[in-house]
Amino acid sequence: MTDKSVKDELASQLSQLGSATIYEAQGAFGALDVGLKPLSPSMKVAGRVFTVDARPADNLMLHYALLHVQPGDVLVVDAKGFLEAGAWGDILTEQALHKGVAGLVINGSVRDVQAIQDMGFPVFCRGVSIKGTAKKQTGKINVPVTFGDVAIQPGDYIFGDVDGLVLVAAASLSSVLEKALTRERAEANFRAKIREGVSTVELLDLNASLSQLGLS
Repeated sequence: MTDKSVKDELASQLSQLGSATIYEAQGAFGALDVGLKPLSPSMKVAGRVFTVDARPADNLMLHYALLHVQPGDVLVVDAKGFLEAGAWGDILTEQALHKGVAGLVINGSVRDVQAIQDMGFPVFCRGVSIKGTAKKQTGKINVPVTFGDVAIQPGDYIFGDVDGLVLVAAASLSSVLEKALTRERAEANFRAKIREGVSTVELLDLNASLSQLGLS
């Protein structure tokens, strides 16, 4: 297998776990801010990051990016948080699906929500706007972008579900997967013990903390 294939396989295994588990497994690191939401609660996204640095209220670079994406890529678009124009809609979704794009994460707004939901294309965005965009301004593809306090590199991997989005560096996939699986096994053990009558205070060894606070 090529290095890319190995990473994609690790990412595929990691995608079976929740975004919160992945976030905790890499030391409570890499979560994108809570303003980015899926268009519907059932949407999940996972794949290699293909970044787009676009101007507000202009989606020319999104059309350009779709000439260069590879199957399995997730478009991560910095539209500068501009909410008063839907930079992505049903026609771009049709093109993305044809190209095998795994999803969209956009620091901005989208429109044609019902059509996108009907097509089953995962979209995480900051807002929804009925307004359209121009197609005139240049930008960049496959360059570092920043969402809040998270620096995103092309070739990173992103995972998202209704809990939120988390970024994992390509070099960290193996270790994060190992830690995430360990966490899953520990939580499965916790659930089994709770069903046996053990309290979460006992499981998490919280008696000392409660005692210090005068709680009994």
